[in-house]
Parts: sequence; structure tokens; C-alpha cells
Amino acid sequence: MKRFLFFILPLAIITMAFKTDKAAYQIFSQKGKAIKYSKMLKTLNEADIVMFGELHNNPICHWLQLEVTKDLYANKGTQLVLGAEMFEADNQLMIDEYFDGFYGVKKFEAEARLWPNYTTDYKPLFEFAHENNLKFIATNVPRRYASVVHKKGLEELEKLPDASKAYLPELPIEYDGNLPAYKEMLEMMKGMGHANENMPKAQAIKDATMAWFILKNWEKGQQFLHYHGTYHSNNFEGIVWYLKQANPDLNIVTIASAEQADIEVLEEENKDLANFILIVDEDMTKTR
Repeated sequence: MKRFLFFILPLAIITMAFKTDKAAYQIFSQKGKAIKYSKMLKTLNEADIVMFGELHNNPICHWLQLEVTKDLYANKGTQLVLGAEMFEADNQLMIDEYFDGFYGVKKFEAEARLWPNYTTDYKPLFEFAHENNLKFIATNVPRRYASVVHKKGLEELEKLPDASKAYLPELPIEYDGNLPAYKEMLEMMKGMGHANENMPKAQAIKDATMAWFILKNWEKGQQFLHYHGTYHSNNFEGIVWYLKQANPDLNIVTIASAEQADIEVLEEENKDLANFILIVDEDMTKTR
């Protein structure tokens, strides 16, 4: 009996320890099945374009972005191209100059329009590209043009000088105000007393511009990994919609991010957000 207890008690303690483990995140399939990172990576490796939608202030998202980047690089090498919402298209020349060694990191960081959480969240991705001779593409529309759309509509972009239009997709862009994401945005603004029909259009010019610069810098045989707020690709809309309008044959794999109090089961509202859904414990600390 004593020998039996000698083996059983340690097993019970180990079992209890596993039950009280506190996981920080869980990856789910589109329909809600919990999966391992390795299974997701296998699918990502086959994609033309990987869309990683993040929660901007979530450290788990940023850590996993770096891990995905390293693993896709291990598979694709210099055929991997990186790009991000966090860099506006008119910063591309400065990025290229920095990567080509014309000046150092301090000068680049002082003059580039970097997000407040750049150092903790985006610099590791950016410098990974720099150190491994990967192209890094500034895909987002310069914010001054999104502001023009917000105030005066998409038509106002046509009046810009030709030099300005170099940072935009071909005009006029296709805009479908009936897409759920844009409709929801407008309804939310109305509910807050800020009814502005141009608000979703300003979102659309960001989505269209990011899609434009992704395609402009991708060619068959390469893989493009894009970082952006998850809203820009949730439900396969936003950037993904514009990519598919331009090239329906693209193999696009999306990752969405969301927070839940319980990460064991994917909540209904988070199903179908993307091919893979990264769920993070809602108590996770924020990066800004």
C-alpha cells in the first residue's frame, strides 16, 4: 500500500499542477478548433500572402509576429518580404536609405514618423528585416490623405498633384459601403453622435493603399508577410477584399487577434474572423 501511494501521490500533484497552469494564449482554427502553432505554420508556409492582424498594444501578438517572421524566413529566406501598416508610404525612401547604410539607426528613428510603441513592438520586426537583407515595405497611406478623405470624401483625392498620387493606389478606388466592416463603423459613429459618411471611406483608402503596395512589392514565388491592426483583415474584408479584387487567385492566409476571459474555447463572435485566430487572455499587460 505504501509503495502504491509512493507512486500515486506524485502523479496527483503533477496532475493538479497542470490543471492550474495559466496559459497566455491559444490558437484556433477558423471554426474554433484549438490547434498547435506547428499546424498553423505549415499552412502559412504555403501562402503567397500572410496577413497578421494584431491588437496594437498586446505583447503576445507582437511576440508571435516575430516568431512567425523567423519561421517563415527559415522556409523562404530572402524570398520573404515584410510590410506594415505602421509605416506610411512616403517613408519608403527613408527605409531604403537606412537599409542601404546611408545613415545610422539614431538618425532614422529621429526622422521617421514612428508609432509610440515602435521600440518594444515593431523595431524587432524591422531590424530583423534589416539584419537579414529582407525588403521592408511601408504600405499605409500617408495620414494626411486619409484626413482629406475623412473631411471631403474619396473624390477629393483626384485633385491632388501627380507627385502626391505616387503614394496612393490607382484612383478612383473601388468602394463598397455595404461591406459589413464599413457599415458597422458608420453605425458605431452614428451611435456616438459622430455621423460622418466619410469615416468608413477613410478606412477604405487605408485598406486599398495597403493592398496596392503589398501587390506592387510581391511577385510569384515570393511570400509577403504583412502586419496590421486586426480590424483591417477581420472576416476576410478590408485589405483582403482589395487584394482579392485585384488578384482572385492569390493564396492569402489570415491571422486575427482577440482577447477573451477564458481562452480554452473560442467564443462565437470570434469564429470565422480569419483562417487562424490568436486568442489572448484579456488580463494580459499592454505595451502602451
